[in-house]
Amino acid sequence: MKERLMKSAAPVALALLLSACTMGPDYAGPPKSATALAGPAFVRATDPALAATPALARWWDALGDATLSGLVDAALAHNPSIEEAQARIREAAAVLRQKQVAGLPSISPSALVAPVDLPAFSSGGSRTDITLYNLGAQASWEPDLWGADRRGREAARDTLGQRQASLADTQVSLSAQVVQAYVNLRDAQSRLAMLRELAARQGKALVLMQQRQVAGTATLQDVEQAQGDLQSTLAQATPLEAQAQVGLNQLAVLTGQAPGALDAQLGAAAPLPALPAQIAIGDPATLIAHRPDVRVAERALAASTAQIGVSKARLMPTLSFTGILGLGGTSIGDVVDPSMLAAALLPQLKWSGLDWGKARAAVHQSEAQRDTAEAQYRQAVLKALEDAESSLSRFGAARSRMAHLAQGEAAARRSETLGAQRFAAGTASGLEQIGRENARLQAGLSLAQARAELLVDFIAVNKALGLGWQG
Repeated sequence: MKERLMKSAAPVALALLLSACTMGPDYAGPPKSATALAGPAFVRATDPALAATPALARWWDALGDATLSGLVDAALAHNPSIEEAQARIREAAAVLRQKQVAGLPSISPSALVAPVDLPAFSSGGSRTDITLYNLGAQASWEPDLWGADRRGREAARDTLGQRQASLADTQVSLSAQVVQAYVNLRDAQSRLAMLRELAARQGKALVLMQQRQVAGTATLQDVEQAQGDLQSTLAQATPLEAQAQVGLNQLAVLTGQAPGALDAQLGAAAPLPALPAQIAIGDPATLIAHRPDVRVAERALAASTAQIGVSKARLMPTLSFTGILGLGGTSIGDVVDPSMLAAALLPQLKWSGLDWGKARAAVHQSEAQRDTAEAQYRQAVLKALEDAESSLSRFGAARSRMAHLAQGEAAARRSETLGAQRFAAGTASGLEQIGRENARLQAGLSLAQARAELLVDFIAVNKALGLGWQG
């Protein structure tokens, strides 16, 4: 009996010994040629407001607007795109759990009560009427001789990491969308207030011009010019009203609510958030290491590398074992009688060597998919660097433009002040003073629009840096 057990166990011991083999290449990290593209600092970060210090993940908090921060938090908690990404993570985690137990033996207990009615086996015999009782189990196991299960677990872990990075990428995009919609809303509200003030002043100028026409000191053309200026200002207000409503709708939907849900909270005008004096942007190496879409591409490369091992393992022979254990007989007491024990161990060796090259073609396919993933990773790195450098260029140009417009608005204010002094001294007309006030308001409108555009470029910088995700 002992000798038979040792002979039966010999194939199992051999299988355990062979299971130390693992086919396919080990993943050695992303290609050095791609990571070497990151220099020590961003080339386009020439604006003095940009600092090469570690960037803030919650970059919108630097704007100092509590309402905005609350909206971003609400979106990250309730937006359906976040819930979808989280569900995909749970799906990948479930697949990983399946892979983790794939190489373990499976055991199927069974119980049987079978009435049997057999015909007579000889002339003149009688039928046999018995009941069979059996209590047992069947076990099967296919040892991981060539590492297919191990590579499958690697691929599943990498896919889970890819899904987690996709969630981070969704958070980056979503936070940028919320800040963008909020800036658009506050920009529209602030410029609407300025346009209404300008329209009121132009209305007064129109009345004065009409009075001067009656007095014979102004022409009908002067009146029509004043009327045209007023109508032009009123026309500028119409798209801004729509922009404010669109911003309210976007913010409601981004935070997981129906359009109109935030009208009461955000409908009143409020100033644009103020940019911080210094903006931390880090360095290119940090960008490549942390930007979520680059991490998605890197995890995809790791998973495709592991899949090569799975395909190569299918070229090799497989060994499986089926074990049967049972107690039983023709009486119910036989299921507890040790003398009625029956056992069998059935090893099986299979090798799909004559598959006409299908397994080798699968290996070539896996290798091509790995090469594709590597190219996509390099492309993701280049795109990330391009996004960052381009957004930094636009930010610097927007800062310069706003500085010029600020100087122009300051000059218009000084002109208005000097004109007010002349009007008070009686050396300038009220109509001339209204014109100077209108010029100051027009300069203020241009400056307000430039300030909003600078905030939009600030958003683009932080999105390009891959900021805004929470681990």
